[in-house]
Amino acid sequence: MIQPLAYIHPQAKIADNVVIEPFVTIHKNVEIGEGTWIGPNVTIMDGARIGKNCRIFPGAVISAIPQDLKFAGEDTTAEIGDNTTIRECVTINRGTKDKWKTVVGNNCLIQAYCHIAHDCFIGNNCIFSNSTTLAGHITIGDYVVLAGLVAIHQFCKVGSHAFITGGSLVRKDVPPYVKAAREPLSYVGINSVGLRRRGFTSEQINEIQDIYRTLFVKKYNITTALDIIEAEHQPTEIRDEILDFIRNSNRGIMKGFTGA
Repeated sequence: MIQPLAYIHPQAKIADNVVIEPFVTIHKNVEIGEGTWIGPNVTIMDGARIGKNCRIFPGAVISAIPQDLKFAGEDTTAEIGDNTTIRECVTINRGTKDKWKTVVGNNCLIQAYCHIAHDCFIGNNCIFSNSTTLAGHITIGDYVVLAGLVAIHQFCKVGSHAFITGGSLVRKDVPPYVKAAREPLSYVGINSVGLRRRGFTSEQINEIQDIYRTLFVKKYNITTALDIIEAEHQPTEIRDEILDFIRNSNRGIMKGFTGA
């Protein structure tokens, strides 16, 4: 179902039941999965790999070359998972030779005017509210919610199930399961509402709360807090995920609870 006013390069690989509205431009090295809807005035450039049952709204530009002066025309991709919705005027750049691709996972909602730069890796079931901006080389876990106008510094990581409030500037890594707010960005609690919605038990939520109370509220330094957590909490998938995230953080993690 391709409107006659759309331009589709003859070598683009489009599934039979993709709907392409007027004034869409699709370049040569593009693949689009079945059931996807491409709205009017969308531009899909070389290197795009778009999954099944996606919805891409007017004005979006997918897989443009990186806004990186070091980019030298490498053959890279921008990959969008299944069932992901990309709203109006979103821009998603393809990768550089650092990771060779930019990835947005399955079941994500990327709201209007968001920007996802080169070499970002976005997990599944994420929601980015309007005008969220990601610099290059950022890693976002599953089920992350970024409220409107969040801006994230390059090379930062955000752990799974984290929630970052609107207008936040993210300069450090944000661990899993937390809520982050204020300036500079700080821990303000765990994302208990989101965790309950996703089926976490009360015992699991209490475990997460106890771990972050040791880490962020009791005023230990990070090394001491991690040693205490490891000694006082039995090994679980949740405990180990938190410890591994913090120990592998190259930029360091955000500030602890300020009480302000």
